[in-house]
Amino acid sequence: MSNRILSYKGLLTDGGQDTILLSTKKGEVGYRIKKFNIISTTPGASADESVIQIWKDSQAAASSTIDFSDNRLLGVGYWSAATSSGSPASMNIIFDQEIFNQDIYITHLNASTASDKPCNYYLELEAIKLDESQAMVATLKDIRNNS
Repeated sequence: MSNRILSYKGLLTDGGQDTILLSTKKGEVGYRIKKFNIISTTPGASADESVIQIWKDSQAAASSTIDFSDNRLLGVGYWSAATSSGSPASMNIIFDQEIFNQDIYITHLNASTASDKPCNYYLELEAIKLDESQAMVATLKDIRNNS
């Protein structure tokens, strides 16, 4: 099996969470983030500060706090824009190259006190065929991280 690229896109409300279903019975397919982008629903129209995070487990609530020491965090996107024409929008994307084989969760929180607008995301995952031992290691890592 050559590595395939799978793409996912969505619109998350302020405080929302999407689930990307990836798990299989034996965990024989692994995934790695290849591309992650975010953009406001109305870029340039209003002040906006969106934080979108990709997690290995479901989150009780979306947060704008970013903690890279949390081994459940796979990626972060930050979108910032001001209403004045002199302040262009900016986007910062950081993601891990870790291989995982379970479902992932994407959360969004608009950190701007002036806005509760939703935010779009686009995610590309590389699907990787895992042998039995690689699948077991990836699954055990996910179990350990989630307990």
